[in-house]
Amino acid sequence: MIDDYRGLAVFVAIADAGSLTAAGKRLKLSTSVVSHHLSRLEDKLGATLFFRSTRSMSLTPEGHAALDPARRMMAAGEEALSLISAGNEEPVGTLHVTMPAWGEQLSLRQALWAFAKAHPLVSITLHSSDVPADLVKGGFDLAIRLGTLADSSLKSRRLGHFETVLVAAPDYLDKRPAILSLRDLVACDFVGVSMLPGTMLLQQDGRVIAIEPEHIRLEVDTIASARSAVLAGLGIRHLPLGEVAEDIAEGRLIRILPDWSMPELGVFAVWPDSGPQKALTRRLIDFLVEEKAALMP
Repeated sequence: MIDDYRGLAVFVAIADAGSLTAAGKRLKLSTSVVSHHLSRLEDKLGATLFFRSTRSMSLTPEGHAALDPARRMMAAGEEALSLISAGNEEPVGTLHVTMPAWGEQLSLRQALWAFAKAHPLVSITLHSSDVPADLVKGGFDLAIRLGTLADSSLKSRRLGHFETVLVAAPDYLDKRPAILSLRDLVACDFVGVSMLPGTMLLQQDGRVIAIEPEHIRLEVDTIASARSAVLAGLGIRHLPLGEVAEDIAEGRLIRILPDWSMPELGVFAVWPDSGPQKALTRRLIDFLVEEKAALMP
């Protein structure tokens, strides 16, 4: 019976992740082991649960029929484990967390380290990338997202906010006419970030104006690379204030049009809405909420 439950858990993971390999990463199992459990389950049921191709897997009619009951079984198991662990004074378990890669000194990271130190029996796996990860396929319990959230089936809770500022290196500014207006700004060289929109919103005295740079001098794929390119004098970029405050204070970067500001962006905890939320994940979210004052980048 335990093998049956294990097979059903693997079946749900494959359906959610979309492939044997992705399900294996989520379950921390090799692809061969995942395939073995699925084959045993299909043999016992006498039915094929997935159509297989070289690129994808999709549910058969039998798979569709089995998925909802299997999900209910998983949800009931998670609920039982959550109720048991909720009564434990010292939490035990594993958390898979993803957050942006930029900001090694980001107070958000420090809060996560503080949680790990406070709960030594909790194992934490941290994935860092400026490209938002797929929580379901990646098997993540929690994501920290910065900026604005797209509509999705994920649950979320706002933890705080952060500010971005327009900056450039003195070396870049010395080689061009002074930037005194938004018209001057649009004509400048910009550093783009591939996964972020190019349009910028600037506000002053209740006015909000959208600015579309005319010349993207260089495009990169991380905030850290964007900061490095701006420091090298390759153009202008709006960057998180926490990332460049020291550069501004020490004269390596200069704020552009400081009378204009950019809208504050949110700091969010995001988690999958699939079955009862684990008590351990809830505990981490509550901890981050309690540390809200320290979460501003």
